[in-house]
Amino acid sequence: MSSPADLALLAGAGLLAGTLGSAGAITSLVSYPALLAVGIAPVPANVTNAVALVGSFTGSAAGSRPELAGQLGWLARWAPLMAMGSAGGVVLLLSTPSRLFARIVPFLLVAAVLALLVQPLAGRVRPGRGRRAVLAAGLAAMALYSGYFGAGSGVMVLALLLATAEQQVRLANALKNMLLGIADLVAAIGFAAFGPVQWGAVLPLFCGLVAGSALGPAVVRRVPELAVRLAAAAAGVGLAVWFWVSPG
Repeated sequence: MSSPADLALLAGAGLLAGTLGSAGAITSLVSYPALLAVGIAPVPANVTNAVALVGSFTGSAAGSRPELAGQLGWLARWAPLMAMGSAGGVVLLLSTPSRLFARIVPFLLVAAVLALLVQPLAGRVRPGRGRRAVLAAGLAAMALYSGYFGAGSGVMVLALLLATAEQQVRLANALKNMLLGIADLVAAIGFAAFGPVQWGAVLPLFCGLVAGSALGPAVVRRVPELAVRLAAAAAGVGLAVWFWVSPG
C-alpha cells in the first residue's frame, strides 16, 4: 500500500469523508472502505482509520467556537465518560479475534445506516424525565462503540443529544463533535501505542480529512441533506452486504 494511486485514493477519500462528515457524520462510511480498497485487512484498516480520524475534528472544532461558548463545564462533566468508554472499545477490539470483528462489522454498519436515516426524527422528540440517565447510558455505549469501530457514531450521538440534552441542532452538533473528538483522540493514542496502524496510509487520509472538514460547511450547503443521507445509506448497506459475503 504505497503506490501513488493508493495514496491519491486515500487522500481523495479523506477529502470526501471530511466533507460529508460535516453534514451527516458519516465519515467512516467513506474512509474505512477506502482503506479496505487499498488492500488493508479489516482490523488494521479500522485501527488506521481511528488514528486518521483525529484530523476530521480539527476544522469542525475551530468552526464551532461560537456554539461552544459557555459549554466547557458541560463538556468537562461528560468527557471522562467518553474517554473511558473509548478506551474500553480499544481494549475490546485489540483483545478479540479479527474474524469475530469481521463478522460483527456488517451489523455495526447497518446500525450506522439506521442511525443516519432516523436521526432527523430525534429533533421532534421532547426530552422527558430521566433524560440524564439515558444520556449517560447512551454516551457510555456510544463511546465504547466509537473506540471499537465508530462508523455512524456521530449521527448516533447527535440523535441522543437532540433527544435528551439539547434541541438546537447547531449546538447539539458542536457538542457531538467535541465529545467524539475526545473519544477519537483516546482511541488514536491507544491504537498508536498497541495497534497494527498502517502509518503509510494515515498521512494521506489525515490530510484529506483535515481539508474536507474545513471545506465541508461551504460545500454541503449546496447539496440537499436528504440526498446526502440517502447516498450514504446506500453505500453503507452495500458495504455491509459485501462485508458479510466476503469478510476478509
